[in-house]
Amino acid sequence: MKKSTNISIKNSFILLSVLLIVFFFLNISLGSVSIPFEDIINIFTGKSISKESWHTIILDFRLPKAITALLVGSGLSVCGLLMQTLFRNPLAGPFVLGVSSGASLGVAILILGSSVFGSFFVTNSISNWSLVIASSLGAFLVLFAVIISANILRNTMSILIIGLMFGSLTAAVISVLAYFSEAQQIQQYLFWSFGSLGNLTWTEINVFSSIYCIGIFGSFTIVKTLNSFLLGENYAKSLGVNIKRSRIIILLITSLLTGVITAFSGPIAFIGLAAPHIAKILFNTSNHKILLPASALIGAIILLICDCIAQLPTSEFTLPINAITSLFGAPIVIWLLIRKKKIFV
Repeated sequence: MKKSTNISIKNSFILLSVLLIVFFFLNISLGSVSIPFEDIINIFTGKSISKESWHTIILDFRLPKAITALLVGSGLSVCGLLMQTLFRNPLAGPFVLGVSSGASLGVAILILGSSVFGSFFVTNSISNWSLVIASSLGAFLVLFAVIISANILRNTMSILIIGLMFGSLTAAVISVLAYFSEAQQIQQYLFWSFGSLGNLTWTEINVFSSIYCIGIFGSFTIVKTLNSFLLGENYAKSLGVNIKRSRIIILLITSLLTGVITAFSGPIAFIGLAAPHIAKILFNTSNHKILLPASALIGAIILLICDCIAQLPTSEFTLPINAITSLFGAPIVIWLLIRKKKIFV
C-alpha cells in the first residue's frame, strides 16, 4: 500500500513538472507579436531565426517575465503554506503579517507623498529600482515590528491579529495620502497595485532570484518543525522544538519572500492562499516534505496559466494579473473544496 502511494506521489510530481514546462514555454510563445514556436526553440538552441528582433523579444522581455511568474508563484505558495501551518488557519496567506502592506505603504509614500517630500523629489525618483527600494524599506519596517511582537507575545494568534492590524493601519495611511494626491499619482499607484510580471531586467531578476533561493532553502530546512506544528505548539514543545525560535524563523522566511516578491512584482493576490490547498487535496497528505515542493510547483503553474490568460493572445493589451488570479482561480478552489469537503491544516 505504501509502495503504491509513493508511486502515485511520484507520478503526480512528474505530471506537475511536465505541466510547468508546457505552460512555461506557452507563456513565452504568447504576446502581441506572433512568433512561430519553431523559431522560439531555435533561439534557445542558438540556430538562425527569421527575424533578429524576435531574439530580443524572447530573451529580453518574454523569458524574464516567465521566470518572474515562476519565482512569484512558487514563492507566494510556499509562504501561504508556512502561514497556514504556523497559525493553523486555512485562511492564512502570505500577506497576513502585514509585510506586503508595509511594502505598499513604501511605494505609496514614494508615488503619492508629494505633499510631504515635494513634487520635485517624487517626480525625479520614480524608477524600477526606486520602487523596489521604497517597497523593501516599507516591508522591512513592518517585519521589524512583527519580529519584536513575536519576541514579546507567547500566543501565535496574537501575532496574526497584530499583522492584520498593521495591514489596516498602512491601508489607512495610504488612503490619507491618496486623498491629498493628484489623479495622475493615484493612477500610477493603482497600476502598481495591480501587480506586474513583465517589468524586470536581468539584473533585477538576479537580485530577486538570489533572495528567493535563500527563502526557499530556509523553508526546506524546517520541514520537521512544520510537521510538528500541525498538532499544536504543546505537542511540538514535547518533541523538543524551540517554539519561539521556530516561530521567528518561519516569520522571517515568510517575510523575506513576501517582501521581495511584493517589491519586484507588486502585491499579487490569491496564489499564496489557494495553491497550498490544491496541493493538500491533490496529494492527500499533510507532510511538508511533500507539500512544500508540491505547493511551489502548483503556484508556479497557476501563475503561468493566469499570465497566459492575461496576455490576451493576438492583442497588444495585457490584463492586470491580480484580476486574473482571483477571477479564474477562486472558482476552481471553491469547486475543489466543495468536492473534497475536507482539507488538511
